[in-house]
Amino acid sequence: MEDSPQKLHLPDNKFIAYHKHEGKQNHPFVIFLGGFMSDMSGIKATSLEKFCKNKGYSFIRFDYFGHGQSSLEFTDCTISTWKQNVLDVIDNLTSGKQILIGSSMGGWLMILAALARPERIAALIGIASAPDFTEELIWEQMNQTQQAQLLEKGIYNLSSEYGEAPYPITLDLIEDGRKHLLLKVADNSNNDSPFTIHDSQLPIRLIHGLKDKDVPSSWTTRMARIINSNNIKVNLVENGDHRMSTPENIKLLCDTLEEVAGLIK
Repeated sequence: MEDSPQKLHLPDNKFIAYHKHEGKQNHPFVIFLGGFMSDMSGIKATSLEKFCKNKGYSFIRFDYFGHGQSSLEFTDCTISTWKQNVLDVIDNLTSGKQILIGSSMGGWLMILAALARPERIAALIGIASAPDFTEELIWEQMNQTQQAQLLEKGIYNLSSEYGEAPYPITLDLIEDGRKHLLLKVADNSNNDSPFTIHDSQLPIRLIHGLKDKDVPSSWTTRMARIINSNNIKVNLVENGDHRMSTPENIKLLCDTLEEVAGLIK
């Protein structure tokens, strides 16, 4: 049975539940950012924790507000909420530079966090990264009836294959997501690489399964093009799905983490 998580207490009686492992001095600090409607008990988060303990890396996995064991209801939260959760973890629970590993929505949040705290980021690893998913994968995939119901009622229960209960999609989530769009901003920009993250040599590794039915693998190649970095590598995994959680996928993720950790001085 897993130990109870620690809590990062924030204003208004809010808190972020997290598990933290202190590694050796002068070793990387790794933060895992989970996906939409997932929590810190998933196989990628726990497997990375085990790997980091063995390597002597510091590691944090946590639940966003409205997820898992953290405070608030899911329907009270937006992309801005979860971006701030990442920044709160960086600002309050870590020191030095961090390797951010973002899965799905976490891949969007890791870029937003890197843009907000560029001096605190040592490397980025994205797994089936899903920037702009609230717009392109939710709003634009809804039919007119669904969109009308969301606009009228402020919420729409969207069916999902990942659980029996539907995902409650709020109008606030959609509208707030538009403040943080990356791919669409790039599509409308005259600059081929409109997003610069402090250091043009920052190691960025983007992994995506070619059998991902939820987030097209083309999004990872789009993402690689819009970030102004000379140290981006894209790995498209032939048999990988959206979860990327098979033993082979986990080994690839851990190998990628070890590679970028070796690049950090």
